[in-house]
Amino acid sequence: MNFKCTLISAALAAATVAGLSACTANDTTFGGAVRQNYAAQIVNPDPQYEEAQTTDGTLGAAAVERYRSDQVKKPVSIRTTSGSGGSGGSGSGPN
Repeated sequence: MNFKCTLISAALAAATVAGLSACTANDTTFGGAVRQNYAAQIVNPDPQYEEAQTTDGTLGAAAVERYRSDQVKKPVSIRTTSGSGGSGGSGSGPN
């Protein structure tokens, strides 16, 4: 009787393993999101630009001159979509 239980247990275990093996992922794009994110973070070693890049430094020199003469260009104001601000106090103020 003991041998029969062992044989039945082994058969059930084999059937369970065989049944679960059908649940494995057979998707050919499995891991594609990870590979896409990895590729997006790699710098192109040979970038192709549409227009020629200038390296004479005239824009940089003009910016330094404006900084030295206190004629810095004001940045464009930034608008936000958030409502009115407030302080995030802990509520333990004086009573």
